[in-house]
Amino acid sequence: MHSWIDGQPATALNLQNRGLAYGDGLFETIAVRGGRPSLLDAHLARLAQGCQRLHIPADIALIREEILRYASALDQGVAKLILTRGDSQRGYASAPAAAPRRILQAAPLPDYPEAHAEAGVRLYPCRTRLAEQPLLAGLKHLNRLEQVLARAEWQDAEHAEGLMRDIQGRVIEGVYSNLFLVSHGRLLTADLSRCGVAGVMRGVLIAHASALGIEVQVGEVSTAALEQADEVFVCNSVYGIWPVRALDTLNWSPGPLTRKLQAFARTLLET
Repeated sequence: MHSWIDGQPATALNLQNRGLAYGDGLFETIAVRGGRPSLLDAHLARLAQGCQRLHIPADIALIREEILRYASALDQGVAKLILTRGDSQRGYASAPAAAPRRILQAAPLPDYPEAHAEAGVRLYPCRTRLAEQPLLAGLKHLNRLEQVLARAEWQDAEHAEGLMRDIQGRVIEGVYSNLFLVSHGRLLTADLSRCGVAGVMRGVLIAHASALGIEVQVGEVSTAALEQADEVFVCNSVYGIWPVRALDTLNWSPGPLTRKLQAFARTLLET
């Protein structure tokens, strides 16, 4: 599957692109099954919010049309959309006339072991901490060096994900997923107003929790809360939900609330 730039097959990018020079842009990673991009409305809503906060004048309707065409040609896989502020000369100041560039790339759907979803995964306790920057918090921006450093901390197959904390030691998220705790039948997930990525699946679960009869709280998540949780799971918009079975010496079993939400997420991704 060819990469596209601005809606056309392409293999080269202008070296003056601000995404390359400064990470000046956003991205979305979208699962495609049967030619259909999963959770497209949610992805585009997050992209639009990111563009508004970064003052990138993107045409979301045009991007939607391009993703739909690209997904139809891809059929099965992962479509990654990279949106940059465009091309400009040297220096942090952007050219007033710079037009956003739209890059679409394809990859196969990850072949994760079935055991991740059934038995659960072990998290690696990452030493890399997330810095606080409220202006960028929640955004799926192109500056992902914290995640690159965190992912380099383990190479074994025993750990499927890593747990990331902020500089104060608060529990925030996984390296490439969001984290939820279940305590006394209630969901708890981290407030992402200081750092972290507001994942699409996280947003969907929060939005639908009430209709599913589940109370959800967004706030600070301490190490003590994690230790006392009845269930723990991670989620993203490609694999859905994985129960967490272990972190260091802590152990959990996939519980009923995790299984209920896991089935809900699977329906969203496969229909």
